[in-house]
Amino acid sequence: MEDTYRHKGLRRQLVKVVKSKGIKDQKILDAINKIPRHFFLMDSALVEHAYQDKAFPIGEGQTISQPYTVAFQTEKLEVKPGDKVLEIGTGSGYQAIVLLEMGAKVYTIEYQKKLYERTRKFLPSLGYNANFFYGDGSQGLPRHAPYDKIIVTAGAPTVPSALIEQLKVGGMLVIPVGDSRAQKMLRITKVDEDKIRKEEFTDFAFVPLLGKDGWS
Repeated sequence: MEDTYRHKGLRRQLVKVVKSKGIKDQKILDAINKIPRHFFLMDSALVEHAYQDKAFPIGEGQTISQPYTVAFQTEKLEVKPGDKVLEIGTGSGYQAIVLLEMGAKVYTIEYQKKLYERTRKFLPSLGYNANFFYGDGSQGLPRHAPYDKIIVTAGAPTVPSALIEQLKVGGMLVIPVGDSRAQKMLRITKVDEDKIRKEEFTDFAFVPLLGKDGWS
């Protein structure tokens, strides 16, 4: 795998596109500028596709999210260095790398066994180390709770109560909720143990969240 001047130039253009859509957090833009997204392609002949602002398939019926979507969710999460972040839906690992670049301690769980096996080997080969788990992300990862932040990278029918329970007081959950075709991005802040604040943002379209509190 090579990361050439051409690839870096394409990334700079991608950053300009994402920034033009309203992303302001420079740490997120810097992460997108640094991460070689073409390494995540299953077909190396499609390198131009890697640096367009759109999703592409990674196998097992899953996708690597559109860069703007990754940036939008990450910005709403308000990640700070040292934050303990739970990611629901490891997928390709691209989102996890963005979080790691921002100084987060990342716990990530994947429902699809083949993706889990592939990504837990792939990310360390790029020099990134997260805590990888295989299982039902709709139930969170209670044995390592509580978390400062939780990000869900698949569309959920409802907000799983387990995820709110696993947040620290003051913590945030960013999750797309809706039907199988479109979801509204939500940010839920745990004000105290018995109180949450919910904010709604724009519509997105994610692959379905699988598991007990997902679509299957």
